[in-house]
Amino acid sequence: MSEQEFNQNEERGNSGENYRRIVIFDTTLRDGEQSPGASMNLREKLEAAQGLEDLGVDVIEAGFPIISPGDFQSVKEISKILKRTSACGLARCVDKDIDAAGEALKDALHPRIHIFLATSVIHRKYKLRMSQDEIIAKAVEGVRRGRNLCSDIEFSPEDATRTEIDFLCRVVEAVIDAGARTVNIPDTVGYTTPQEMYDRIKALINRVPNIDKAILSVHCHNDLGMAVANSLSAVSAGAGQIECTINGLGERAGNCALEEVVMAMRTRPNIYKADTKIISQKLVPMSRLISRITGLQVPRNKAIVGMNAFAHEAGIHQDGILKERTTYEIMSPESVGFTKTDLVLGKHSGRAALADRAHQLGYVLSPEQLDAVFVEFKKLTDRKKEVYDADIHALIDQQNRGPKDEIKDNKWKFVSYSLTCSSEGSPKLTLALTHRGEVVGVESEEGDGPIHAAFWAIRKASDLPLIMKEFKIEAITGGPDAQGVVIVHLQDERNPEKVFRGQGVSTDIIEAGMIAMVNALNRMS
Repeated sequence: MSEQEFNQNEERGNSGENYRRIVIFDTTLRDGEQSPGASMNLREKLEAAQGLEDLGVDVIEAGFPIISPGDFQSVKEISKILKRTSACGLARCVDKDIDAAGEALKDALHPRIHIFLATSVIHRKYKLRMSQDEIIAKAVEGVRRGRNLCSDIEFSPEDATRTEIDFLCRVVEAVIDAGARTVNIPDTVGYTTPQEMYDRIKALINRVPNIDKAILSVHCHNDLGMAVANSLSAVSAGAGQIECTINGLGERAGNCALEEVVMAMRTRPNIYKADTKIISQKLVPMSRLISRITGLQVPRNKAIVGMNAFAHEAGIHQDGILKERTTYEIMSPESVGFTKTDLVLGKHSGRAALADRAHQLGYVLSPEQLDAVFVEFKKLTDRKKEVYDADIHALIDQQNRGPKDEIKDNKWKFVSYSLTCSSEGSPKLTLALTHRGEVVGVESEEGDGPIHAAFWAIRKASDLPLIMKEFKIEAITGGPDAQGVVIVHLQDERNPEKVFRGQGVSTDIIEAGMIAMVNALNRMS
């Protein structure tokens, strides 16, 4: 591919007349949130939903309304803000689930109810204890009930890739007759292979007489590392929708990664002859948004959006890139949202320069948000001579963090600390916090290091039996003055089922750790 062809391919987004458009169904807010430690509050879900709509996602599965009041409220509120994207609620094939989804979606401009019922032998025998005929009757009844509440019904035969093909064809035909407009084929346990998925989709297309009345979809889990490959095989066979998540989040090993499957189709149009309406330049900002919201960091070598995805260290690669970038780059960094330059800001940079850089990095800040970020930016330039793009990301993300919509009272805030420690003996730490605006001072001589001492001080200040479940540190940039991101997971031992996440950023890693602990504490309060 020549340089000119390379650029044209990226600019047109494979919009040629021979390309099928694939519907992108994003389930980051439902299946993605089921990743351990990835729970989101309402404000975070609304922020993510708006980002997904701006990205160009066709359908957002906003939650599972019957599962909890919080999920019901999330689906309801997300439904109100989406203008172009369909809002979807998940429901078991049970009357109360379907009714709850319909109620949560009643304000949506483009509502969809996604109903599922298991069909495989193992599920019929051990979970449902129902016959094939009973399964079909129940599925038809559920779809019809859903159609009374919403015109756009999707049906999923759970564990479809382990369901006998003859029975699966019967189920698909029946639910389409009942009014399902999309039929999803889930690889619920990540068991299938690309060839098996291709054959299964082809069989459904060839054997189900009314298949032309519905869009065929796939939802692939990544237990064997083949979720993206299986999804692309389904597209090659004729599927018209892919269910996926940002960064491949999801239960167990996760789901098909949206950014990977989208860019595979866009980079190899000759193979898939299909494309999406995803604005690929927003993939990296969206990946970072979800990473920041969930606290789950993207591996550096992650395809498309990882920090090393376009890094070239080997001499032969660097030589090739300098002569002709397509020698070792099959897509450009700019096409997925990486910035071409890493602009350095400093203490003399003004509000306008910061606003312009934030805009280039994909952020839309209100005047109030810009003012708050600018204050922190100036503080950072006193500590750090040069401020890079990654620092700007961290400043904005940190400003946007915190359960602002959920914590009205009992809110904690980190103020300052002093510390004396050595390799001999316990550290001595004095910590100042505010609690509902009142200053709280705590001293601690416990622990075997400064972080441990900080944890004991915050535990003492909160008077809660806290347990530190996880503590992670990552440098944002290189150099001894780099900011560090700390992510913690705290647990109240009285309620061990709930784990609360917090994140802190500072050039002082101990301070970052205490900010992260306080943020987690606010989620508990």
